[in-house]
Amino acid sequence: MMKKKRKLSASKSGQPRRRVVPLWRSPATIGVMAAGLLVLFAAGVWRLHQSGWVPRVADQARWQIIAASARLGLKVDEVLVVGRRETTQRQLLKAVGLARGAPILAFNLQDAKKRVEKLPWVKSAIVERLLPSTVMLTVAERQPLALWQNKGTFALIDTDGEIILKSGLERFSDLVVVVGADAPVHAGELLKVLATQPELKSLVKAAVRVGGRRWNLRLKNDIDVRLPEENPAAAWHRLAEYEKTHRVLERDVQILDLRLPDRLIVRKAPKPPKDGAGTGAGKDT
Repeated sequence: MMKKKRKLSASKSGQPRRRVVPLWRSPATIGVMAAGLLVLFAAGVWRLHQSGWVPRVADQARWQIIAASARLGLKVDEVLVVGRRETTQRQLLKAVGLARGAPILAFNLQDAKKRVEKLPWVKSAIVERLLPSTVMLTVAERQPLALWQNKGTFALIDTDGEIILKSGLERFSDLVVVVGADAPVHAGELLKVLATQPELKSLVKAAVRVGGRRWNLRLKNDIDVRLPEENPAAAWHRLAEYEKTHRVLERDVQILDLRLPDRLIVRKAPKPPKDGAGTGAGKDT
């Protein structure tokens, strides 16, 4: 019995003692402290940013880098322009806003692109730096399509129906005149239809939008051609066939109505009055 008691006593005395960890070194406490430090750091950065110190320091560092790059030769020496036809070189250089010798890294490409794309003839632009000393400007200009007449005024429109110019239109007088509030939006589609018959297209001087649905054409010999709302291309092709076989445009015709798909309705021009008849003058008796 004595031996057994000693054995039990030995086993109890051989167990390792539990190590007591201070509260401030526990994982939970460390996590809370780290989170608190992060919050304090973020608050400090935010306060510095709000005061303007961080942006001011960053801006100063940026300009120091730009000044150093200029001393190393990164200056604007040349501006190359590709794609210019109607836009003058002076307009482009003014929009780009660059002076020879300016630090090329100080040049804001996106701002220059926006300014160039505000020019009347410019549809899109790409502005690039070609280090060490060249800025390259690639422009895509608008394509003039027609003259838009609206409320007594004229404007030059492009293939997207956008206005290019409202003055200096004399050199575009050979373009088709489109009339109607919504004419610019639909003019591109109409001109594609007319281009399928080049000989007929050369005779068209104006196109009037009717009810926002279809077109009436005025030819150079003052004949009116009424196109249908549906499938105007087929009607235009039919008129070309009539002209080849019957020379209908050479006759005394006032209106050619193509709105019915299986026929051409012709209205002849009125005959001129004889000896003052129809002018309101009475006959001598």
